[in-house]
Amino acid sequence: MVCLGNICRSPLAEGILQSKINSKDVFVDSAGTAAYHVGNLPDERSIKVAQKYDIDITSQRARKFIVEDFDKFDFIYAMDKRNYQNILDLARNREDEVKVHLILNESEPSQNLSVPDPYYGGNDGFENVYNMLDEACSAIASKL
Repeated sequence: MVCLGNICRSPLAEGILQSKINSKDVFVDSAGTAAYHVGNLPDERSIKVAQKYDIDITSQRARKFIVEDFDKFDFIYAMDKRNYQNILDLARNREDEVKVHLILNESEPSQNLSVPDPYYGGNDGFENVYNMLDEACSAIASKL
């Protein structure tokens, strides 16, 4: 799960998907394409909306997406088109490229929609993002 700073959308996506799968069979992680918040907790608004749905994301810490993530993960889900392109710019080959997907294509196939960044918005934006990601993560979990 990858967004820009790894404090709003991708930590939510990580927590939501983890709540829907068996963690013994599937490893879920998140990262940001920028290093603005490395080592920080998720945004308190992400933490609060996750807690509302009995998901605890307080053990997560922001990290930067690195080239080696292509080796570690089978699927890489970008939250928006900008981060999708940022990830592809790091791809070394076609094998890396085919791992990268826009997350909302899981719930809205071929629409190429972006999860809006709720950072500068109010609490409603985080609720809206949670609902979008919950639907996409349900689709991902059903495939796993």
